[in-house]
Amino acid sequence: MKFSTAFGAAMTATSVNAAVLQPRHYLFPSIQGTSDWSSVRQTANFQSNAGVSDVSSGLMRCYTSSNRGAANTQSVAAGSTVSFKASPNIFHQGPLQFYMAKVPSGQTAATWDGSGNVWFKIYTEPASRANGGLSWASLNAGTVSVKIPNATPDGEYLLRIEHIALHQASQPNGAQFYISCAQIKVTGGGSGNPSPLVAIPGAYKSSDPGIQINIYNTASNYIAPGPAVWSG
Repeated sequence: MKFSTAFGAAMTATSVNAAVLQPRHYLFPSIQGTSDWSSVRQTANFQSNAGVSDVSSGLMRCYTSSNRGAANTQSVAAGSTVSFKASPNIFHQGPLQFYMAKVPSGQTAATWDGSGNVWFKIYTEPASRANGGLSWASLNAGTVSVKIPNATPDGEYLLRIEHIALHQASQPNGAQFYISCAQIKVTGGGSGNPSPLVAIPGAYKSSDPGIQINIYNTASNYIAPGPAVWSG
């Protein structure tokens, strides 16, 4: 899958107080062509920016504390890219992953809760070795993009972005998950059969090697959590 980053200036604190209020956390509040939280469901951390650490929590799905959807659903052509804004820029080392889930007949992206074995992965960001540890190109990115597979069938979907911050992941429940779900309507798609399908939460265990890992010293490679990528 094609993935791109637009690197912005690194986050700087304008005061000691600001640094305390925003302790190196971030959000994904919008996709291109939309305002914050108009097509992306407002996350439970919209004020704190804090990540999720419990992979069994219902917050892992879209990081929402209720089933309330966003006001709008954005049309996206299969084969095109969708870009999420990071606010502020991604601050920690770790991979980006993108998932999609097709809205069942009779429901809408604005009302569906995304439960069940319905999620398929469309991208995992690869790691590289640098300075004795693992690193990822999304570090410091202000915008991150993913291609909607050409064979994705038409219809409404939840598009889930997940960034796994691994700077404290050597300890149990030390990984931090930064998550958002955009509501999109895929047009001009194909007749693909996205798979494998997983439930979120349920796809990850806290002991997965891509979740509990020391990225600085012991890691020689990285195995991302979750299912294989569907390329479409």
